[in-house]
Amino acid sequence: MQVSFACTEQTLRSRTSEDRLCPARPSCGQNGGNGGQSKQRTPPMGTKHPNQVLPLLSHILRESTGKSTGMKYRNLGKSGLRVSCLGLGTWVTFGSQISEEVAENIMTVAYEHGVNLFDTAEVYAAGRAERTLGNILKKKEWRRSSYVVTTKIYWGGQAETERGLSRKHIIEGLRGSLERLQLEYVDIVFANRMDANSPMEEIVRAMTFVINQGMAMYWGTSRWSAMEIMEAYSVARQFNLIPPVCEQAEYHLFQREKVETQLPELYHKIGVGSMTWSPLACGLITGKYANTIPEKSRASIKGYHWLKEKAVSDEGKKQHIKVKDLHPIAERLHCTVTQLAIGKRRLHTLYHIDVK
Repeated sequence: MQVSFACTEQTLRSRTSEDRLCPARPSCGQNGGNGGQSKQRTPPMGTKHPNQVLPLLSHILRESTGKSTGMKYRNLGKSGLRVSCLGLGTWVTFGSQISEEVAENIMTVAYEHGVNLFDTAEVYAAGRAERTLGNILKKKEWRRSSYVVTTKIYWGGQAETERGLSRKHIIEGLRGSLERLQLEYVDIVFANRMDANSPMEEIVRAMTFVINQGMAMYWGTSRWSAMEIMEAYSVARQFNLIPPVCEQAEYHLFQREKVETQLPELYHKIGVGSMTWSPLACGLITGKYANTIPEKSRASIKGYHWLKEKAVSDEGKKQHIKVKDLHPIAERLHCTVTQLAIGKRRLHTLYHIDVK
């Protein structure tokens, strides 16, 4: 059995926590308008100076920890949405590899341990993943305000009008997802790759429309280039529309360039967050494909021949050797290579983790 998990850490701030608490610097303990010669205010007797409480408040703003579960929560991008450091994804597994009963057990364990984010897409198992997720959420009767659901739009069907990022498909595709999920809205809708056939303004306007209609709270991008994300942001600002809050990108030991060299500039310039997927390289980093392709593993599933070919290729063999080099390090840290790979993803991102 394989499941996809997600993890997030976020320290992006368009302003620092101190700025948020004290928007105007002169008013925070200083008297401005003195030609740069500010006069320090003396706090009333028995009160703490603002600078004494800022470090503590700064930490609270960035991260909080569930008392009963120990789960950490952080903001997604520069939005106010608080998401758990671990989340549960449904790629390959829900509606395909595992039964609905097993899926329910997994979701229950995740939710009871503080996970508040569940990710899916219209294309996963041809919509069955969304149906499975929706059935479980309806059965469990958890408060809708207590969890976050994300889905992705692009591949909705075989017809020309059932895929892509046209206004028609974004709206109709999301309506279809909501029907399968049995929800009134999703928290985040992702554009599941860029569509060269759809103008950027049309995409941003359609995403703004579904948010204004209450079908989604935020929108994001998935597998977009930094230039495309910046274009979407610029269009949103030009026409007073809603920009994306985060990008979903592949990120693991063997795929680091985009997240580490291309996206950081956007993190700081426009505050877009990041959701990254496959930190275990679809299972390659676990070492299970080093000698053979295990039965019922992802690489043995119909439609995932590309993963099997990758695992047995010359490049794949080189990667297996690199993974073996991690074992001594993991042993010294008293953890598995899988745990080591997950723990090293410290670029404050949200990512899907393939575990077995």
